Amino acid sequence: MISIKNISKSFGQKVVLNNVTSTFEKGKVNLIIGKSGSGKTVAIKCMLGLFNIDSGGIFFDDRDFINIKESDRKEIRKEIGMVFQGGALFDSMTVEENIMFPLKMSSRINQLDMVKRVNFCLNRVNLQGVNNLYPSELSGGMQKRVAIARAIALKPKYLFCDEPNSGLDPNTANVIDNLLKEITYEYNITTVINTHDMNSVMEIGDNIVFIEKGVKEWSGTRKNFLNSNNKILNRFIFSSKLFRKLKSVK
Repeated sequence: MISIKNISKSFGQKVVLNNVTSTFEKGKVNLIIGKSGSGKTVAIKCMLGLFNIDSGGIFFDDRDFINIKESDRKEIRKEIGMVFQGGALFDSMTVEENIMFPLKMSSRINQLDMVKRVNFCLNRVNLQGVNNLYPSELSGGMQKRVAIARAIALKPKYLFCDEPNSGLDPNTANVIDNLLKEITYEYNITTVINTHDMNSVMEIGDNIVFIEKGVKEWSGTRKNFLNSNNKILNRFIFSSKLFRKLKSVK
């Protein structure tokens, strides 16, 4: 479980997050949704420690991520997997080398066990036999699956994904969504996904946090997402391309 309590973040005079509080549950797909520029990516970067918050608290299973020594913060980071927007694979490395990278950086297992772990992760994302290929030789969907394989290489307790479906066609996006959901449930991970994809919300969102202009406007489950009386949330929902689909579901 991850908890953020009254976190605020500004860049100069611009307030990007304003007193945001939320809990992201273990074994659940937790979504942060909102328009571009709403603050959802900044929220994730604050939880990762890439940005220092101005005020508030961040807790990983009751461990205070803000008021601890840097060495202790590094130990928590070892428990975190990250899928970046676009995949962010190293172009000069093979698939195997990409997945092995965090193992070399943060584990002490030998080369043979690293290769076994790489193959296990590739098998888990349904990508067998691509070890020696380079990212440029893979489709966009395959690159995202390699990025997920790399993210789970260290058996993380927490998994963050920044717009994992960005640039993918709908069918491939569904594959990525289902894979993230399966991995979350199978390994009981606390998964936090930043997205504005309504398909993802309707298909895999267990818990949903809606941020508008840096403020948490609404939070709840997928079950009550479409029945909210929050006017700002409803404008966000029904301005999407899935308006007719969502309306028919409602």
